[in-house]
Amino acid sequence: MPIINRVADLHDQMIEWRHDIHAHPELAFEEQRTSDIVARELESFGIEVHRGLAKTGVVGVLKTGDGPSIGLRADMDALPIHENNQFDHRSLHEGKMHACGHDGHTSMLLGAAKYLAETRRFKGTVNFIFQPAEEGEGGARVMIEEGLFEKFPCQSVYGVHNMPGKDTGSFSLRPGPLMAAYDTFQVTVRGRGTHAAMPHHGIDPIVVASHMVTALQSITSRNLNPIESAVVSVTQFHGGSTNNVIPDRVFLEGTTRCFKPEIREWMEPAMRRIIDGVAQAFGAEIEFDYLYRYPPTINHPAETSIAAKIAAEVAGESRVDTDTDPVMGGEDFAFMLEKVPGCYLFIGNGAGEGVCMVHNPDYDFNDEILPVGATYFSRLVESVLPT
Repeated sequence: MPIINRVADLHDQMIEWRHDIHAHPELAFEEQRTSDIVARELESFGIEVHRGLAKTGVVGVLKTGDGPSIGLRADMDALPIHENNQFDHRSLHEGKMHACGHDGHTSMLLGAAKYLAETRRFKGTVNFIFQPAEEGEGGARVMIEEGLFEKFPCQSVYGVHNMPGKDTGSFSLRPGPLMAAYDTFQVTVRGRGTHAAMPHHGIDPIVVASHMVTALQSITSRNLNPIESAVVSVTQFHGGSTNNVIPDRVFLEGTTRCFKPEIREWMEPAMRRIIDGVAQAFGAEIEFDYLYRYPPTINHPAETSIAAKIAAEVAGESRVDTDTDPVMGGEDFAFMLEKVPGCYLFIGNGAGEGVCMVHNPDYDFNDEILPVGATYFSRLVESVLPT
């Protein structure tokens, strides 16, 4: 791989940053120590630092002459997972872990920032966006609501994510939808409790809720065009406290995923119609809450073409998949892509035996791809903002 020589020289420094951040994971909007590290390092590079967006967000601004502007984004938060790993940089905080590689994303963007601050082989403005709270809390949305792109205008914006199961240092991307919309729902089914031996005296919410779970699956199998992709998953089912009592209520919770905004808008009323119908059929009452979380991550064609070209320069054309399959996972970089044209892509974290997916207590970011990501970010800036 044609890694930039100076970036290769920074590999050990990037590993040191990552291991330190990995050992001290912080959850959404609590990334104070991590943001302190980021701000300190950016300042040491001579980059103008701004703090406070979305509580712990950091934006570094590097300007060289008059020209366009570009945003590069890395996420900083960890997950509430107990780490199983026993290496030296394992989490020091019980129940918290960098199980998604945000420690690596942060470190590779710091590496790119250091290189670009030293060389300044570009003309324009680079906004290094270090974002909190990607994991389900929408830190990108909060930064935008608090004026991210008004205070730090970007004509394009780019982000990356490591991807286990893909060859180390390879790239995967596509124009259009890359990751799904992520929404959640909650249903409370209210029946009438009674003795389990005399169900005819009550309205059994467990039976009602069970029919709802089954019926909700028909949304994708019998309501959508078969060539479309959508998922409805009930992930929690709570009710009852003993074996001889039919309870008076059951609680359901779950998530929906899809790639198209129009399907996302259709999903809530379709689910409500099914849930209301089942409840009415059994004489139960329901409370239904649908929470819109993240929109689909939709890459812009022109910026995706630019990203693919740079990825091929870094990894070689044979190691860049420009038509990768979309992923049903959600990503709040989607909010940035709604406001500014850009591209999000995956960098292979390694494949084969012993590799596990993100959000796993045995996961670890692959340090070998730190200079790959830093080189990609750096070449992107030098290409989009030529001197």
